[in-house]
Amino acid sequence: MNLDLLISNVTNPAFLFFILGILAVKLKSDLEIPENSSKFISLYLLFSIGFKGGQELSHEAFTIEVVWSMLFGLGISVLIPVYTFFILKRKFNVFDAGAIAAAYGSVSAVTFVTAAAYLESMKMDFHGHMVAIMALMESPAIIAGLLLISLYSKDLSQQVSKRKVISHSFTNGSVLLILGSLIIGFLADAKQAEGIKPFTNDIFKGFLAIFLLDMGITSGKKLSSFLHQGWFPAIFAVAVPLINGSVVAIVSAWVTDDVANRFMFATLAASASYIAVPAAMKLAAPKSNPGLYIPMALAVTFPFNITIGMPVYLSLIKYFSNL
Repeated sequence: MNLDLLISNVTNPAFLFFILGILAVKLKSDLEIPENSSKFISLYLLFSIGFKGGQELSHEAFTIEVVWSMLFGLGISVLIPVYTFFILKRKFNVFDAGAIAAAYGSVSAVTFVTAAAYLESMKMDFHGHMVAIMALMESPAIIAGLLLISLYSKDLSQQVSKRKVISHSFTNGSVLLILGSLIIGFLADAKQAEGIKPFTNDIFKGFLAIFLLDMGITSGKKLSSFLHQGWFPAIFAVAVPLINGSVVAIVSAWVTDDVANRFMFATLAASASYIAVPAAMKLAAPKSNPGLYIPMALAVTFPFNITIGMPVYLSLIKYFSNL
């Protein structure tokens, strides 16, 4: 791993604001981001990355590589929850195993956004179709996790409604916004789109920093209760993303030669959802414990990926590309 990449990520202002949020909780400060403001910033980030991706996608040719990339992303989002479920089932009940598996098979839009900013700092650009792939990877993992719960739950009264799960996974606000913004960005006239560029591009990093401050505050509040769960969740929350990201960083060469696209694939495979999955589980599998899978994804996996994970994945891609 290139030490310069690690130092660059650790000293990134956005990450430092994340650390500030955790410190604020530990110091018992009254610092907080108002809930309405936090929601607006979340919506803005999804809108911005979706719209910019749509604009990029409008300039791309629809090639066989794009088709294979989409199929590859969908395959990742189904395979990860399936294999992790059977590992988790040895330590947790079926509902918690399914919820955690869904979280780690699904993707984190915020991690994707952070990875995009990281690539920008490295003067690298990924292709617009990666935004579409990110949006497509959100739902299959949720569906897979909940179907596994339904299949392995012995309590018939607690089995989930497959129709509700599928419907909710596609109408979930974050999925709908990123897909909608992607389509609008794709259809929008280039000259007209220039008019909102200051909003979609210029202020993006500032909003990302404030959002990560809020994520740090949220993580700090959940960290103490999570630590009482024992060693296994923490090890899982580091080891599984590292394995997933590293493997995908290498095998993604089968579908694309582009280093930036492979990096985004690896980051998506390593990320864990803490927005869409909790919303789906609350609806379809209320017996699962959000005090377990949310801190795993938000307080452990997310900071691991943006400090150590991303430099590792990029270094692996560059190493194997030079062989």
